[in-house]
Amino acid sequence: MAKLLSTPRLTSIRLRTVTSTLSKSSSSPIHSSPTVSPISLHSNPLLFSLYTTPLFTFRSVDNPSNNHRNFSVSAFDTKNDDVSSSSKDETKDKPVAEINGDDTAKSSTKDDQYPTGEFEFEEYGVWKSLVVKFRMLFAFPWERVRKGSVLTMKLRGQISDQLQSRFSSGLSLPQICENLMKAAYDPRISGVYLHIEPLGCGWGKVEEIRRHILDFRKSGKFIVGYAPACGEKEYYIGCACQELYAPPSAYFALYGLTVQASFLGGVFEKVGIEPQVQRIGKYKSAGDQLMRKSISDENREMLTALLDNIYGNWLEKVALTKGKKKEDIEQFVNDGVYQIERLKEESWITDIKYNDEIMSMLKERLGILKDKKLPEVDYRKYSKVRRWTLGLTGYKDQIAVIRASGSISRTRGPFSSPSSGIIAEKLIEKIRSVRESKRFKAVVLRIDSPGGDALASDLMWREIRLLAESKPVIASMADVAASGGYYMAMAAQAIVAENLTLTGSIGVVTGKFNLGNLYEKIGFNKETISRGRYAELTAAEQRPFRPEEAELFAKSAQHAYTQFRDKAALSRSMTVDKMEEVAQGRVWTGKDALSRGLVDAVGGLSRAVAIAKQKANIPQDRQVSVVELSRPSASLPEVLSGIGSSLAGADRTLKELLNDVASSDGIQAQISHFIICSSKTFIQGSYILWRMQSSVCLRKDIGVPLPTHKAKNQLLQVGIYELLLI
Repeated sequence: MAKLLSTPRLTSIRLRTVTSTLSKSSSSPIHSSPTVSPISLHSNPLLFSLYTTPLFTFRSVDNPSNNHRNFSVSAFDTKNDDVSSSSKDETKDKPVAEINGDDTAKSSTKDDQYPTGEFEFEEYGVWKSLVVKFRMLFAFPWERVRKGSVLTMKLRGQISDQLQSRFSSGLSLPQICENLMKAAYDPRISGVYLHIEPLGCGWGKVEEIRRHILDFRKSGKFIVGYAPACGEKEYYIGCACQELYAPPSAYFALYGLTVQASFLGGVFEKVGIEPQVQRIGKYKSAGDQLMRKSISDENREMLTALLDNIYGNWLEKVALTKGKKKEDIEQFVNDGVYQIERLKEESWITDIKYNDEIMSMLKERLGILKDKKLPEVDYRKYSKVRRWTLGLTGYKDQIAVIRASGSISRTRGPFSSPSSGIIAEKLIEKIRSVRESKRFKAVVLRIDSPGGDALASDLMWREIRLLAESKPVIASMADVAASGGYYMAMAAQAIVAENLTLTGSIGVVTGKFNLGNLYEKIGFNKETISRGRYAELTAAEQRPFRPEEAELFAKSAQHAYTQFRDKAALSRSMTVDKMEEVAQGRVWTGKDALSRGLVDAVGGLSRAVAIAKQKANIPQDRQVSVVELSRPSASLPEVLSGIGSSLAGADRTLKELLNDVASSDGIQAQISHFIICSSKTFIQGSYILWRMQSSVCLRKDIGVPLPTHKAKNQLLQVGIYELLLI
């Protein structure tokens, strides 16, 4: 959906990755994704907008802040008195590879030079146990947890890579992982019960959650999963649990993955729109979507490689976890199994049980009478338990974590919330405060971004480079760190990506739409008076480029690409020719990026912290405190203004938006494509921007533009905004 924002007349440049999404849609109507048309003409009383659907979509066949959070990256662990010996024995009986955390194969000798950061469980000594118990006696009321409690968490929908405020209802990856870590050490927690529903995050976050589940199992406590609706992504997490259950009517659809690419060339041809596109990088497929009617060989090659990486990784990890051969797992998928009974027979799930039956089973396991309630603590309440209470922080050496998540912009827009994407000026303040501080020995820059504004990306790149001159900086990638996201990461001294992180996309697409034929069809005319040879470069959308304009446009795009590529080569200590081989707008998975020198190691945040310790000359066996430089808590006005269910708030926001549209001389319409994401939600990728000057009214009955109240003598000018996708 297009996003409307006020914009000045100055043309901005956007850094975006041409991405897609790994999404799952169940074969059941309940879980099926809606069909999206490739292009829509959207009308309402005030604006005329054109927007497109995803460029390509991966689908499964089944349908400086003062608020810091301190915690230790690894700590001595407490022995659990509450877990039954049988559950511990069951954990110990599992294959060693299954519970040893990250089993990612190393694909280069450079990766082997870095510590793995693998979690090691060590029980507390007597003195440490006494200290923890003493702290629990004086804990805040909201930190009180009954002894023998089960931590319950529902994994469903979108999962943010940012820490969430108390007013947020969404899930946070840092808090999910922190809860699992705390639960492993907390003597009051007997085990974990995960309710797994269709997920709306990418494979990078899924891998991080899976890794923490395997780490938790090393504590000897049980972790049970329940999956009423399950696709490949959900099963990838569920199979890492000690036990996995499903109800008799569960939707299990492990049918494999597909990739789809949509093309608008034929649509534009029919409606009289001519895209004039300059594409720098043969794999930069945003230009293909606008101009072509079918997939190019280069785009097919890139999508096939991405699909093979994702599918192959899934088969390998599931086979390792289940103790089966990869060929057997693939055969099972190809059999199209949907019967829950067969899933049980072939050990894909532990048993078939309803939720209440699992609760009864857990009560029996913990020795709780049937008429008593199972002691539980949910995700949100347990997130309030401080690591200090459990003795998991307070170490001398500190490493800062700076999180950068979402699309990149230079300044905050009039309608953006404090958590809406990466605001360069805010992040730069935080980077400078860390650089000037002697408190931190090293920094981990956690990135989950498809890109955004080119100027903002370059300014942050410069600040990160300056920070890296004063202390070690390690970049850690989540779901996606491509285009502008990769621009930020390449300023670090080392880059760590997940196996299936989407990264790279070093390329440029720039262009405009010629609407001359469309205007002729609807009887619309536009005359432009200008001064300056190139004044109409992006303003005259009623005609194609003149030869000299096309030449300038092409040179501008090539210059932008050359700057991006050369800085990437400088940052990665590669020759320009070598960088050119891996640039060209191509999106890589973390595994492939490692073998091509775009990243240095494969792993999660824990490995990035371990590498930061190495770079800061901190012994690996010495405990460190990781300090999350989190966003400040939301203020009361922000909380009130963010209540989407409030009719008054919605009405006020709409009026402000319409007033802004009427009073400004230009607006931005951001049109997204997507890459690798999960069920029914998408990670934003390439953005196409264009400019619409003046205001507009469109009659719904005949579709003819009419004058607005503000400008009766002006009709809509769809001044096509320069496209620049890097």
